[in-house]
Amino acid sequence: MNKILLAFIFASFIFVHTSCDQKINPHPALIPLPLDVEMIPGQFKLDTNSKVYFTNSSDNSEIEDMQSRLQNFISKQLTEHTQIEYGSGTPMFFTKHINLVLEEDQEFDHDEAYELEIKNTKIKIRSSSETGLARGVQTLRQLCDLKSADSQSIPNLKISDKPKYEYRGTMLDISRHFFGPEIIRTHIDRIAQYKINHLHLHLSDDQGWRIEIKGWPKLTSIGAQTEVGGGEGGFLTQEEYMEIVDYARLNYITIVPEIDMPGHTNAALASYAFLNCDNTLRDLYTGTNVGFSTFCTRKDSTYIFIDQVIEELAAMTPGPYIHIGGDESDVTEKEDYKYFVKRVEGIVQKHGKQMMGWADIADANLDSTSVAQLWHSEENGKKAQSQKMKIVFSLASRSYLDMKYDSTTELGLQWAGLIEVDHAYDWQPDTLFESINAESIIGIECPLWTETVVVEDDIEYLVFPRLLAYAEIGWTQSDRRVTKEFLERLAKQSRIMKSQDINFYQSSKVNWED
Repeated sequence: MNKILLAFIFASFIFVHTSCDQKINPHPALIPLPLDVEMIPGQFKLDTNSKVYFTNSSDNSEIEDMQSRLQNFISKQLTEHTQIEYGSGTPMFFTKHINLVLEEDQEFDHDEAYELEIKNTKIKIRSSSETGLARGVQTLRQLCDLKSADSQSIPNLKISDKPKYEYRGTMLDISRHFFGPEIIRTHIDRIAQYKINHLHLHLSDDQGWRIEIKGWPKLTSIGAQTEVGGGEGGFLTQEEYMEIVDYARLNYITIVPEIDMPGHTNAALASYAFLNCDNTLRDLYTGTNVGFSTFCTRKDSTYIFIDQVIEELAAMTPGPYIHIGGDESDVTEKEDYKYFVKRVEGIVQKHGKQMMGWADIADANLDSTSVAQLWHSEENGKKAQSQKMKIVFSLASRSYLDMKYDSTTELGLQWAGLIEVDHAYDWQPDTLFESINAESIIGIECPLWTETVVVEDDIEYLVFPRLLAYAEIGWTQSDRRVTKEFLERLAKQSRIMKSQDINFYQSSKVNWED
């Protein structure tokens, strides 16, 4: 593909110019904090008369697809700041420009690693992958968003950056209360800017089944028709789900779908009688109790059903994981539970995916490729580690977004404790439990369960600003993180949250900027 076409595909953003002030600029209030930031004298002034260049160091047969994705990403991230113009090839040294440099033949030691350099008349983002370029663009966008209202300049600097953890996620429960495609897409926009790279969708529970399965239509014609408190419920069609998956992909986010089982299954048990050991349909459920439902784990028909559900879900999900839940299955006999989880692991693998589950699944004898999500028990983490499984930290007392901030918070629960912003930030997954080795941990996820979450404003209030704390835990090296300094940077992030009309919790722990 010729270089002119490459450049034209990158119709994206643009700004530039400079105000050449030789003072060293103050350190920017970026979240998550990059690995290394070097401030340079001078500033780069936003301008509409600039060009974007894309420089590719190799002939990649997949480059066109990559460029299309990155074009969409850049346009959304940065065009609000500038108009769009085009450039081609390698920019001349005297032109104002932004240069995205894909150097596949260069050594960056992580797929998401990038370098961002801002000088008086040019910006360069370098990486060996499109994902790395996208992370650099996110950093650039945040620098633009953080500038003061009366300034058109961003500071000159050089950033070298890469993440601490491979998996940096958040979870949205659309089962207790249903939230549709538009809200999910908005949520994706907001989490992407903080370098979150996984969105876990909790698609089934006692209160509602939320994903269309064409082979089992009663799951949605019956099982999706209510929610906590008796609302009308709802579900994602397969077309809507795939559009969400594609939208997330354009934001460099992987969707992790969860079908919770063998417990948390009342919506399915109310849809198909054979899933119950007594072959009797259950009533639909609109309460918030847990632990009372279970699939019949010794019926072959149960696994025929699960196989077909996973087959359809896997076909719509390009990411590596299918999450099977596995928590709070209190009425499932222990040996039946172990048998069930092991058999379902085989089904997930049969359809080309890795099984992920709440760390309760480590009671079963599992393959080392399966991933345990640790939410409450060090012992479960130890069991997972002993089987060489990888672990994602989602400790309820530290990272559950549905917990109240303090005792006066109207929304949320408090069974796992109160989680103020500083408490959300001031911990490290790799040192929290002595028995769990850092090598076993692949990342962190902050789940939002929605028993008390009814509208989009509720999501925003419980997610923000705590999500920013978890984003930094996942991305930033532990020795770079200081709680007091994080809270100071967080104060400046109010400018971004207000500009996006996010209904965020204005914690008294933070001296928020007006």
